[in-house]
Amino acid sequence: MDEIRPFYHHVESCQETVPEAIIAFLEAGDFEDTVRNAVSIGGDTDTLAAIAGSIAEAFYGVPEELREVAILSFFQELKQREIAELLQIKLSLVKYRIGRAKELLIKELEVEE
Repeated sequence: MDEIRPFYHHVESCQETVPEAIIAFLEAGDFEDTVRNAVSIGGDTDTLAAIAGSIAEAFYGVPEELREVAILSFFQELKQREIAELLQIKLSLVKYRIGRAKELLIKELEVEE
C-alpha cells in the first residue's frame, strides 16, 4: 500500500484501478480494513472501495457492522445522525454502511432498482 499511495491518482481505467483494489484486499485482515486500505490510496476512492469491498464481502461475508446499521436504519427507522451517536461512529461511516447494506440486500433479494 505504501508504494501505491504516492503515485496513484484518479484513473478511469480498470487496468489501473482493479489491481490496486485487489492489493487493498490482500493487505487487509477483514472487510473494514479492506475498505480503509482502498480509501487510503486516494484517487477514485469510491470505485476502489466498491471493488475492494466486493472482494472482501465474498471472502469474509457480510460484516456485523453492516447488519447493525441496516437494522437501525431500515427497521427501527433511526436517522443517520442518531445511529452515529448511538454507535459512536462518524456520520460518514454510517452513510457508507447504509449504502453498502442496501446494495447487498438488493443483490441478495435480486431486486431491480
